Amino acid sequence: LCNIIMSNRYDLLCLEGLVRGLQVFKEKLEAPRYKRVSPADGGEPQRLVITEETASVRPHAVAAVLRNITFTQERYESFIELQEKLHQNICRKRTLVAIGTHDLDTISGPFTYTAKPPGEIRFKPLSQSREYTAAELMSLYKTDSHLRHYLHIIENEPLYPVIYDSNGIVLSMPPIINGDHSKISLNTKNIFIECTATDLTKAKITLDMVVTMFSEYCDEPFTVEEAEVVYPDGRLSVYPELAYRTETLSGDFINKRVGINESAESIAQLLTRMCLRSEVSGEGDLIQVEIPPTRADVIHACDIMEDAAIAYGFNNIVRSTPRTYTVANQLPVNKLTELLRQDLAAAGFTEALTFALCSEEDIADKLRKNITETRAVHISNPKTADFQVARTSLLPGLLKTIAANRKMPLPLKLFEISDVVLKDETKDVGARNNRRLCAVYYNKSPGFEVIHGLLDRVMQLLDVKPGRNQGYHIQAAEDSTFFPGRCAEIFSCGKSIGHLGVLHPDVISRFELTMPCSAIDIDIEPFL
Repeated sequence: LCNIIMSNRYDLLCLEGLVRGLQVFKEKLEAPRYKRVSPADGGEPQRLVITEETASVRPHAVAAVLRNITFTQERYESFIELQEKLHQNICRKRTLVAIGTHDLDTISGPFTYTAKPPGEIRFKPLSQSREYTAAELMSLYKTDSHLRHYLHIIENEPLYPVIYDSNGIVLSMPPIINGDHSKISLNTKNIFIECTATDLTKAKITLDMVVTMFSEYCDEPFTVEEAEVVYPDGRLSVYPELAYRTETLSGDFINKRVGINESAESIAQLLTRMCLRSEVSGEGDLIQVEIPPTRADVIHACDIMEDAAIAYGFNNIVRSTPRTYTVANQLPVNKLTELLRQDLAAAGFTEALTFALCSEEDIADKLRKNITETRAVHISNPKTADFQVARTSLLPGLLKTIAANRKMPLPLKLFEISDVVLKDETKDVGARNNRRLCAVYYNKSPGFEVIHGLLDRVMQLLDVKPGRNQGYHIQAAEDSTFFPGRCAEIFSCGKSIGHLGVLHPDVISRFELTMPCSAIDIDIEPFL
């Protein structure tokens, strides 16, 4: 139950929703129908106007009104606690959505959601005795154990979001703090709820959750007064949406995937107990399932099937042997990799595991190559210079590992067997993985014979004999990464599989190393 609640059942995050869900499940209560209504006096709905300045910092907002609500201490605390749980859950610590709740009788609409320089925003925040500018508040809350975790969301923005009423009173500075003037209390009767967001879909879900959970305490239970939101382009939307939708699926679909054998009528009853009002349609075993606004977690038929399984009871599903039986096996490339890792370690080399992403400089300039020749896959929006491309060679990662361990006693002998990523127009994704083996020897002398000996040991393990036709051999080659005259190309069964040799002094110095280094880099996939 805890896993379900914490993951996606936002309607169970407060006591009201949990109790309601349990009563429906035990068939002591029918799932309520939530309804959006116009103002009872026939007046204009509350209106929230979004200005174009918000586009750069927090562009979306939704709103609603809970009218004639009755709070007790327990209800009030539950109301505040639900907001905090939603902030931590679907709102992703207020980065996606921030909820503001205000005593509507202390403010007057229409409301304006805009963004201003921090020095121009001045108001008295919750739990403070005087007014502050937004800039002062950011400094004040840097030591606040609760609010300091949210400052980073806007503190580096030139404009801060802010909501005013028609008299210029600040309702809130989302996503940090509400104004003290409109704070709610046990005596609050009418609540104006606004959610500002960077993700409109999450904002709609969050608003739906808050109003559906606590509309139970309104004079007319489970009704929510609508509010209008006017966008900078003049578009007008009415919230909350409180949208119901219907999905159709077969009883056979659920029976096969859950592993039960129930009638469509029985499955419909199970789903109804999960607050998904269901009934069997007139055609075969098809079931019409109504998804309420409290169940934003239901996206696909599989989610409905999961609810049927939960209602049936996982422990009540009879264990059965699968009708098809298969024997699991390692992928050949992984099996070969594991075998080689053991023997390379036995040969005295230490395994390293390095990042699959690196900088363009690592695989090009530092190896004395041109980036256009590397067939590298580039990251479209890299966050750091260290992770710009997918690696096309394992060598830079090993050399950086040596550079970070220069204080270790010599010689340093490292190896890695991992994938590199290469562009390949013949693949449907335009790239492919290639499993390679790379090893380096770093000492006061180049140690070419050590690397050459490692090649012979690897080929011995792979049962490949020396020879030009069906075996392996090396021949002199030129490669800009290696020292001229100290590089060899490796051939197996007449096909080039890699290089070995002494690294060029420029390569060594560019990786901040000071001693000679030999390396081998081969493709192991041909040996599968």
